[in-house]
This record gives sequence, C-alpha cells and structure tokens, in this order.
Amino acid sequence: MRFKPKKKLGQNFLVDKNIQRKIIDSCGLNASDIVLEIGSGRGEITGLLAEKVKKVYAFELDSSLLSIIKENLKHKKNISVLNEDILKFNLKKFFKHFYEKIKVVGNIPYYISSPVLEYIIKNRNKIDSAFITVQKEFAQRIIAHPGSKDYGSLSCFVQCYAYPEILFLIKKSCFYPAPSVNSCFLGLKLRGHPAVDLKNENRFFKIIRKAFCQRRKILKNSLKGVVSIKKLDEFFRKQRIDPMARPEELSLQDFAELSNL
Repeated sequence: MRFKPKKKLGQNFLVDKNIQRKIIDSCGLNASDIVLEIGSGRGEITGLLAEKVKKVYAFELDSSLLSIIKENLKHKKNISVLNEDILKFNLKKFFKHFYEKIKVVGNIPYYISSPVLEYIIKNRNKIDSAFITVQKEFAQRIIAHPGSKDYGSLSCFVQCYAYPEILFLIKKSCFYPAPSVNSCFLGLKLRGHPAVDLKNENRFFKIIRKAFCQRRKILKNSLKGVVSIKKLDEFFRKQRIDPMARPEELSLQDFAELSNL
C-alpha cells in the first residue's frame, strides 16, 4: 500500500531494513519490557519491537496511516495503536498502575525534537530509557562537554537528568523522502536523581539560559540582574575560576555551585 509522506508533519520514513534492525538491537530490549513508540509511521519498526517485548503502545498522529499500520500489523497481538499527539498525552495517568518503568523508542520529526526531549525528561519517573532518531547536529549539542563549541544550555539540561549517548549515525539516504541532513540514533538513560545537588532547579536553569543566551560575553556581564557581582566574585574565588570566564567554560557542577550560593 503506497503512501505519500506529508511535509507539514515532517514525515521521513526510515526505509533501510538494516538500520531498522540495528535500532532494535541497540535498545537493549527484553521480553518483559513495555515500549511506547513515538511516530509509528507505517509500522515497520513497530512490528520488530513487538517481536522483542511484552507490549508496544504505538503513537501515530497521522490518522491516514492507521489503516496501513493495522493491516501491516494485524497478526501482532501485543500492539495497541493510538492516534494521538504524544506531546498532549498524559503519560503519568495512563501508566499510573504500571510498577515497572517503560522504554521509549521513536523516529521523530526534527521539528519536535526539543519538545519530545522535554516531554521524556518531564516524565522520567515513568521512563527508564529512551531511544530516538534525531538530527546529527542536535545530538552533538546534547552530548557536548564544557569547552566545546556545541556545549550549551541544551547540553546542561539533558545531562542533568539523563546519560545521553550517540549510538550510531544514520545517513539521509536511509529515509524516504531523504532529509537534507544526516541523523543519528540517540540513547538516553534517565537518571534516578539530577546529576547535581540543587537548592532551586528553576534558578539553576535560569542562570544557565541567561549565561548561554549571550555566550560570547563573560559571565559578569551576561548574568547581570540574575546573580550579584558579590556572589559572582565569591563563586570565582571558591571554585578557582578565572573572573573573565565565559559560560562554555563552566561544568554542570560549576553552575550548580553558582546557583546554590
């Protein structure tokens, strides 16, 4: 059954069978797992997941794909297809009676990569790990370390709540239609607790966002109105950091120390 991808939904179907199998092999799945799949498309990966796990909840926003999915997966009894927007779905309520945490797998449109990432982290008390296809450059920003050009507020946010890892790269030719950029398969193991001790998480991320919003400025200038000069001087002295430091020079722990003053 033929289907024309919808550009407005950012649809790029992963058609390379070898990459589909590589995705399944990279997720560390077992027979007792409950998997939530974001963007089931035509159901190719959905069917492979169903062969490995106890149950698959396949989310597909495009209602015109439902008949294709159901036809392709009609012999799989452990799949539930939900025609819903995952970003509006109450995951905590739906899985409130599940004692084991679920796993998330998804080949998601690039334009919702950030919202999906935030959604996964927001629901981390119900999610053990997540495996998603994202733009290569986006993933590089997520895993970046202090001192690199890719390191920024996104790196800090994700690394505070998860252990991110690029599992493998995916060429654009593996998709139909082919996107303009290469992708990668990103793994996220959700942390039980934030990576750093924080007195106030909102203040912590406010400082990080403000600092990286003007990343070419030194912290004394970029953090005006957020952190007093007195506290900044105390921070530089205590952490033995150059008072002329820019935000990309600070680690997650450094930002935590600053926000906790």
